[in-house]
This record gives sequence, C-alpha cells and structure tokens, in this order.
Amino acid sequence: MSTPLPIYALEPDLLEKLKEGRRLILSAPTGSGKSTQVPQMLLKHGLLGQGQAVVLQPRRLAARLLAARVSEELGTELGREVGYQVRFENVASAATRIKFVTEGILLRRMIDDPTLAGTAALIFDEFHERHLYGDITLARALDLQESGRPDLRIVVMSATLDGDALEAYLKPCSRLASEGRTFPVEIAYSPAADDRPVWEQAADAFARSAGRGDALVFMPGGYEIARTIDAIRDRKESRGRLLLPLHGELSPHDQDAAVARTAQPKVVVATNVAETSITIDGIRVVIDGGLARIPRYDPYRGINTLPVEKISRASADQRAGRAGRTAPGLCLRLWTAKDHAARPARELPEVKRLDLSEVVLTLKSAGVRDLQAFRWLEPPSARALQHAEDLLADLGATREGGITDLGRRMVAFPVHPRYSRMLLAAQEYGCVREAALVAALTQGRDLLLRNADRDDRLKEAGPSDFIVLMKAWEIAAKNDFRLDACRRAGIHAVAARQVGPLLEQFLAAARREGLDVERRSPGDEALRRCILIGFSDRVARRADEGTLDCEVVHGRKGVLARESVVRKSPLLVAAEIREVEGKTKDRTILSLATAVEPAWLEELFPEDMTRRSEVFYDPAAKRVLAEERLRFRDLVLEKKRVEPPPADAAARLLAEEILAGRIKLSDWDAGVDQWILRLALLARECPELEVAPITDADRRTLLEHLCHGAVAVKDVKDRPVKRAFRDWLNPAMQDLVETHAPERLKLPNGKTPKVTYPADGPPYIALRIQDLYGVRQVPRIALSRVAPLVHILAPSQRPVQITQDLAGFWKEHYPKLKKELQRKYPKHEWREKP
Repeated sequence: MSTPLPIYALEPDLLEKLKEGRRLILSAPTGSGKSTQVPQMLLKHGLLGQGQAVVLQPRRLAARLLAARVSEELGTELGREVGYQVRFENVASAATRIKFVTEGILLRRMIDDPTLAGTAALIFDEFHERHLYGDITLARALDLQESGRPDLRIVVMSATLDGDALEAYLKPCSRLASEGRTFPVEIAYSPAADDRPVWEQAADAFARSAGRGDALVFMPGGYEIARTIDAIRDRKESRGRLLLPLHGELSPHDQDAAVARTAQPKVVVATNVAETSITIDGIRVVIDGGLARIPRYDPYRGINTLPVEKISRASADQRAGRAGRTAPGLCLRLWTAKDHAARPARELPEVKRLDLSEVVLTLKSAGVRDLQAFRWLEPPSARALQHAEDLLADLGATREGGITDLGRRMVAFPVHPRYSRMLLAAQEYGCVREAALVAALTQGRDLLLRNADRDDRLKEAGPSDFIVLMKAWEIAAKNDFRLDACRRAGIHAVAARQVGPLLEQFLAAARREGLDVERRSPGDEALRRCILIGFSDRVARRADEGTLDCEVVHGRKGVLARESVVRKSPLLVAAEIREVEGKTKDRTILSLATAVEPAWLEELFPEDMTRRSEVFYDPAAKRVLAEERLRFRDLVLEKKRVEPPPADAAARLLAEEILAGRIKLSDWDAGVDQWILRLALLARECPELEVAPITDADRRTLLEHLCHGAVAVKDVKDRPVKRAFRDWLNPAMQDLVETHAPERLKLPNGKTPKVTYPADGPPYIALRIQDLYGVRQVPRIALSRVAPLVHILAPSQRPVQITQDLAGFWKEHYPKLKKELQRKYPKHEWREKP
C-alpha cells in the first residue's frame, strides 16, 4: 500500500479554514501533492457545490500533465470531470469540475464573464514564480470576491514564497504550511569554471553518477536538450537506459513518455518545467546546467523574449529537491560554489522585468483606466507603465486612457499587441501568412550568421530586411534545415528551424480569430505597410543622403545598420533598436529595417500628421529661422524655409536667448542690473512712492520690445538696453529713484562711494578706513528707512569689519585694528582720533 502524500496531513485544517473563510495561503514543498490533491479535496468534500475549481498553472505543459494525472486518479476520461485549457488548446467540457488552465486564459475569461459564473474556487499554484498574469489575475479575483462573488474561494499555493507579504496583501486570510517529506540531497559543485558546451559537461556528470539511479538533467531549451541527449548517448554508461526529452514544444505523447513510470532505467533531460509542479518518479540524481530561458523585456525588439540566463539560488534549490523525493539523492551543479554565491537569491517578479503592454491592454479591456490605482501586489515602475501606455496609444489600441474598438479586437489575439495589430492589418492587405512569418522571425536569435559568406539571393538590395530573412528561411526550409547547407548560405540552421513552430502558433491565433491565412502573394508593399503599422513608434528618417544617421520618433537618434538592405531609403521603420558600446560613446543601432513612403504615413496615421510653421533660434547661425514643417508625431519629415521670420516670434526668441545669457548686449553692464535692484528696493520699502519694480515678466517684455524688428544677434547686440530700462519709468519716477535709492552716497567728509544693491540683502558701501575718517554716521536712504551697511576695508581692499554703527566701530574696534594694521601698512595714515 502506498504511503499517503504529505499534503493529506493538512486536509482537516485546510477544509476547516476554507469553510470558515474564503482565502487561504498554502505553503508545501515540491512533491507534497498539493497540485493534484487540493482540488480533489475541494471536490470530494463538497466545497465546490455544483461549481468548478479552476487551477492556475504558470506553464502549459504542467497544466496538461497535471490534468491527466488527476483524471487518471479519479478514473475518468480526460476532458470530462477533469480537463485543461492552454493557449490554442481546450480539453474540457460542461461536465468538467476541475480545470487546469494557464494564467492568461483565466484573465481573458474574466473579461468575457466578469462574474466567473460556475466557478466556485480559484487555486493559484506555484505562485512563488510570480508570473505577471498570475499577479494580475489574483488582483482581479480579489476585486471580484469583494464585489459580486463573496462565495468565491481563493487558494494561493507555493513551494516557497514570502508568506508575510502575501498575507498582508490577501488580508483577511488563513495560512497553512506543510513540511513535506524529503530526504537529504548531497550537492556537489564543479571545482573550476568549464568553458565547454554545457551539454558536454552534463554528459560527463552523468557518466560519474550513473550508478546512483535515474537522472533528471536541467537544460534551458529544446536545442540544448537535444545536444545533451546526443552527448549522453555517446557515453558507455548510457547503455540500457531510456533517454527522454521534456519541454513544452514536444508532442503530448513524448511529454507523457518522459513522466511515465518505467521499469527500465532512464535519464530525463528537461527545461525548468520540471522544476516544480511536474512529478517524475524514481529520480535519484539531478544534473543541473544552471541555465534557463527567463522571460524578459527586450528593448531592442520592443517585445518580451526568452534569453538564456543563469538561474537564481532559489531555483537551484527547487531543482536539487527533485533528487530527494523518495530516497537520499545527489545533485551535481555544473558551476562553481563561488558562482553560486554570486547568483541572485531569487528571480525578480515578472512585473518588474517584462513589457507590460499586452497585460495593460487586457486590463483596459476589463475597464481599468487608472493603472496607478490598480491593486498591484508589487507595482511596476512608472516608466514601464508609461512605456506600455505610449505604445498602445501609438498602435491605436487606446485613446485618452481608454480602450478603442481596434484595441478590443487586438485583445482577442493571445500575442504581443504589436503582432495582433500587424495581423489585423494583414487581413486588410491580404498578407496574413507573411505577417505571421515576420512575427516569428523577430522572436528568436539572429537568422543570418555574422561575418559569413551568404547566398547571392540574400545580398540583393531590397525594400525590407525582413524580406531578406524570409528568403533565408525559405532557403533553409528547402534544405530541411541541414547544418551544412545552411552554413554555406550564411544561415543559422538552429534559429531557422525554430521559426517554423512559432509561425504555426501565430497562424493558429489568426485562424481562431477568423483571419484568412492562405497565401495570396500580394507583393512586398502590403507587408511593408503592415510592418509600419506594428512598429509605428520606430519610424526613422535619415538625416541626409550621405549618412546613415537617423532621427527616430519620440525624440531619439540612431544609426542604420550598415548591413541593412534599405540603407538608401530616406524614410524607414526599424523593428530592432539596440545600444552598442563604443570607444568614445554608446551608439544606437537601427536594424531589421523596412523602407516606407511618406504618403503611407498620411494615409494610415492622419491624426498623427501635423503641418505648421515653426520659429526657432539657431545658435550656429546666430539668428532666428522660420520653417514650415511636416511632422509624423514629433518626427520632422519635411521642412521649407520661411523668410522673413514673424517679427513677434523672432523678438520673443531673441529675448529668451538674452535672458539665458547666450546673447550678450554690449550696453548691458552692472549698471542695468543695479537699476533693476534699486527699483525693487524702493518699491518694497516705500510703496507710497508708487515706483513700479521691474519683474521677470516686465524684463522679458522690455527685451522683446527692444528686439522687435531684429532676426539675428548682430541686429540687437548694440541696442540701447540702459535707456530701455530707464524709460520703464517716467522722468518724475526716475528722479524719485535717484533721490531715494541713489547710485552714490555723499558722506560728511566729501567722499561719494557707490552704493551696491544686492538681490538678497541690504545695500552697502565699501571704503578703506582712511576714506571714512571724519564720518560718524552714513546717510540713510529710502525715505530714511534703510541704513546702508558699511564694508570697512584695509589698505589691501580686504574687509576688516561690516557695520551699520560707525560711531561704535571707532570707539570699540578701531583702536585694536589700528595697532594690527599699522604694523602691516606703516606708510598709510593712522589717526589717533578719526
């Protein structure tokens, strides 16, 4: 009799807490049985009523295999009482009570059926992986539970997660934890870094550990899995063993074979799909390549991609645990202990590293207008949200924060908004298959080998780099993707082979939405228009015929790749934009370019086209210029000089340059600034005199008047700015200023020092001690309301005292200063009684 799974120890508590409340966090290690048994517990004990349990899985393969396992355990046909639904595949019926789905499927259902009629429980499995759609769907589920569905039960399950943060988010909720049942796993690291291909290292590790039992080898993707199986097959230790791949692109039959119980010893080589939900019995050895394809936003392509990266320490622990399910095990890590310590503790949540445009479009279709106020478990950056909003607006999917009719049509396609927009456009132009191929070509690694000889058909100049890639893929397909034939043509065989399945996925999405995918050969113009529609935020104009420098929409600059076949086109759209480090500065390279016509922009984006006269100051020419400019969004497409520039605008621009200090007027000296400050002091201290100060706005107005009729620096540099500022006041007011905020003071000893009026302090005079002999008090100004400061200077012109009380200075401080200064400056007059 088999031992009960560890999760059953929690069954009574789990049922009690879900009867008392509606939210539960369940932590249980991999292999405890939570993924398969918890939905069965809810069904068996009546917690679903007549409704359905929907179990969310991060991966399609796990959803299908788990559904098959539960269906087998219940003794039912898959698709009846237990079913699953993933992208492009729905194996379920009206009788289905337990349904395994991927996260995007449920979110789309919430849009179509906001009340989730017939759903009694939502189970979020492997939530620690923090997939973007899992976060979003959980937030929507909580909103639904709090509004129209208080009866809905929500269970969040994971092997490892930050329970405290999640509990605070789900409050009020209950928590349960299972210790599981695991055996010790010996972990060994590579003694030194190894530059050989990871599959060769894995084959060596297998040979060393072959006597320990069945093995599970982790590799990042299908290509590496195939190479690993070939490398292990070459080792004598593989004789008598089944070598089985496991990844999402395999047929269901091959996936089932990898997880089935077998009498014969086996080696399963899998992607990180085997890291959590899926159970493979009999594994005693884990060989971990330490790599995975991790979804990340690729700013070059403007889409989410799957680059191969090092896994986190948390993922490595998950993988190692697979070796200790039923007996002590061994985990061989193909990296060093030092490398392990340097790896991140865990992966960033997808909301922090993915392009959000697809999920934002989905939320918009559900009526969410204010993304900042959305119920984020962890909010994305404001920049990421703004990027998504901008892209969707550029694609015509949203307007003023709300979704458009076009955007609602785009939501129906389970692909990135760029490609849903392209496919919809391709339906109009009769080139759906070609547009789908373009979409497939942008997803993987470069199709053409760098620095390699190419087939002559791939060297011809043409209207799009995509057309070259399409030809390359056709050449590779005709040669059955053979490595030697592809290499002779300059084509990456593995990359070419990976395009086909992607193409079929895009075509399947198009068929589901009723698009015509039959080839019509409409010519390249139709396809180029579709590419433009999908990448309208990447439109670029070459600066001139002799350069590859380009200006790009949204104020960006870049250089068209030299290998592009459209390098002579004045206007283009770049599907790829990447930063390249240079010796002196980084460069932005535009590639995967397609030539476009200005008339297409007028036709396709009439609301984004503007034609207007613009006046600007050209610092190189040192003059104001006027041009009539045609813009696509903010990108200038055409410009025509207008002479002369409008007088008012020219005066305004010249005044701005003067105020900014970039144009110097010969007549503007310190006296002008002091005149402005003298007015300011008098207006502040003596308001009854009604002297008007010169504000910043007045200063601008005065300068605009001074510059009127001029268009260049040479026209204004000698204009009488002093007179202009003085004439701000009538003669009577000018006399008041000279009287009560004078330029100079007359002292009792006959000296007439200049008064300095600071912007942020009292006015002052500055005189040497000898020039102040005979002066006990300085005349006050501003109707005797302001006593100027006196900066008393040594013969060296350096201040020795600042005061408003000269009489006190002579009495208290002068005798001591006199002794010190007389020694330094004996030739100067030093009076006993000054």
